[in-house]
Amino acid sequence: MNDHVNRLVAAGRALRSAPPHQLPDALSQVLRTRYAAEDVELRLADYGLTVLLPVPPAPSGTKPAPVQGSAPGRAFGSQQPYVEEPADGRVRAHLPVTVRGDRLGVLSLTLPAGTRESLDELTELAQLLGHEVVVAERDTDLYARARRRERLTLAAEMQWQLLPARSCAREEYALGAQLEPAYAIFGDNFDWEASADRLMVYVTNGMGEGIEASLLTSLGVNALRNARRAGVPIEDQAALADQALYAHYRGEAHLSVLLVDIELATGRMRVVDAGSPRLLLLRDRELSLVDLDAQLPLGMFEETEYVAQEFTLLPGDRLLFVSDGVHGVAAPSGESFGENGLARAVGNASLLPAADVPAAVLRGLTGHRGRPEPDDDALVVCLDWFGRRPVS
Repeated sequence: MNDHVNRLVAAGRALRSAPPHQLPDALSQVLRTRYAAEDVELRLADYGLTVLLPVPPAPSGTKPAPVQGSAPGRAFGSQQPYVEEPADGRVRAHLPVTVRGDRLGVLSLTLPAGTRESLDELTELAQLLGHEVVVAERDTDLYARARRRERLTLAAEMQWQLLPARSCAREEYALGAQLEPAYAIFGDNFDWEASADRLMVYVTNGMGEGIEASLLTSLGVNALRNARRAGVPIEDQAALADQALYAHYRGEAHLSVLLVDIELATGRMRVVDAGSPRLLLLRDRELSLVDLDAQLPLGMFEETEYVAQEFTLLPGDRLLFVSDGVHGVAAPSGESFGENGLARAVGNASLLPAADVPAAVLRGLTGHRGRPEPDDDALVVCLDWFGRRPVS
């Protein structure tokens, strides 16, 4: 036990003292000297959540590891260590690198024969590495560069800088989100914030394309954050952000937004629908569209007032937030994806955790569309509600 603690303490000290861009080298040194590990490799998920890319970026021609169908991908998807045992008796371990439910990537390494008992300890080390990567990203572009299969458009770069993590989890809930096309986003965005008592989720859709859509969304999201951090209710957050957008655009541009505020102790949910993406509820295997009172998008008129509706979540509920780029997509035959397509996709993903549901729905959407590239942003956010366990 003491050796276990001492190794983790030493590993943490080595990672914290390393320059931000040298975390992979520092980690490799720790693993080689203290665990006799070989072939150490850190891979991060790309923006589209389709492949795991090496850090630092590999030379041209190196194949990425697919999230679907590769050994590292199995560890990433299951969020459990995945072990291969080559014929030479050694162990090839793939360990998820995750921070508070946000799945960053996978740490892979080869261990000598007879060292499987170190896997639990190494899994802890992979989590420690995840925290250090998140901190290091403030000071280096190494990890951001490693995540991209291709160059992002400037509009997409601006949008990704606005986004929180793509997944998170706590006792009461699990969240996952995905935005496509990952490398050329227009104006869709998601945001969330959690405190001891509340979870707030925001899904936005800015009008227009390219830089103008990103600038509009950036102003709207930051206006909402500014209001939220002032501690005002979501209806007032919407009103203040509405004023900020109108003051700048004078009604010539607007932002559709769905604001959700959930009380963690009770599941009581307050919602403001300001021309928003759709909200669907999966309860007892039945998918239904949540009936919301449509209100004006932000920025259309001066001093618009907003009203919140109230609902109550039950343990086992799953909420889906979907943008028009999902619901309104047409097949080559002209049939809209709509609620029938969503029902099929959500049903097929019913056993998946919240973090995997958005990508699964978007794969179903791609099949419906009949071509890989969408004409508009497609955004899916999934919230699984577990509720708070009673204090015994």
